[in-house]
Amino acid sequence: MKNKFAPFLFCLVPLLFLPARAADLRIGMIGLDTSHVTAFLQTLNEPQHKDHVAGARIVAGYKGGSPDIESSSSRVDGFTKTAVEKYGVKMYDTIEELAQNVDAVIVLSVDGRTHLDQFRRTLAAKKPVYIDKMLAGSLKDGVEVARLARESKVPVFCASSLRYSPDSPAGKLDKIGQITSVYSFGPAELEPHHPDMFWYGIHAVEALYAVMGPGCVKVSRTHATNTDVLTGVWKDGRVGIMQGNRSGGKGFGGYGVRVFGTKGGVTGGEKHSYKPLVEEFVKFFQTGITPVPLETTVEVLAYMEAADESKRRGGAPVSIAEVMKAAGAKP
Repeated sequence: MKNKFAPFLFCLVPLLFLPARAADLRIGMIGLDTSHVTAFLQTLNEPQHKDHVAGARIVAGYKGGSPDIESSSSRVDGFTKTAVEKYGVKMYDTIEELAQNVDAVIVLSVDGRTHLDQFRRTLAAKKPVYIDKMLAGSLKDGVEVARLARESKVPVFCASSLRYSPDSPAGKLDKIGQITSVYSFGPAELEPHHPDMFWYGIHAVEALYAVMGPGCVKVSRTHATNTDVLTGVWKDGRVGIMQGNRSGGKGFGGYGVRVFGTKGGVTGGEKHSYKPLVEEFVKFFQTGITPVPLETTVEVLAYMEAADESKRRGGAPVSIAEVMKAAGAKP
């Protein structure tokens, strides 16, 4: 008897041989005291979310938290509760145990002082690590993170989401000729446990470096109660300026980048989305290729440290080489 379903079944046969979808990478997050916890959980763990990024899921967490920073201690319990109850994240008592049970690690702790120790405690697991801005709470610690990463051969990536602003002028430079200078601005609230620009100014500095790239040789700083202006000179003569605003809070003026070239200029960097950054670190976890060289990330810290030293010297220019040497970096 002829099977009337035979043609239909025949059409299904090729489907039996399609390769299975690769399992999502399992990510563990360290430090549940920042709004980035829920932002990244939405982006990675909610397939229906408008900015969903496929290929990885956050499955594990280490609470962390810093009792002497109010924005950490007042929020860590709430973010942890959301991660566990809404997203089913499994909590671990130690970083070492977490790192052994995931494919990749993200360090989210809002307190940059904790990043070096937290990164060091993942090293035995040999997992790729994304460190959310800033790389470390000081240039000296950042130099040590880079040294440990090189020696252990563990890939490390660090960036602010502002480096990947959807309208960053970094992608609009083809018609402006050679870049002569870049002006980046943004909020720069201060926090007493961190060097001035490291706490919030890091975002506008990262946006600056997204266009300028590495190569700064000296930085001078003009400091006032509500504003700081950092002026860096690059080895090829370009000038990179960052203005950090405190008056009016985080929303004062928002963010923006203006690029000046020999044939014109372009603006951007006003829009914000976490999706491009998440795409970058998921790709990094999948390939092991760091999108921003660690040496560049360390230079970002050196730019800010040189600006702090310039402030201490009344605005005199301070060389990147000087602060790198003081931080223990090898030439």
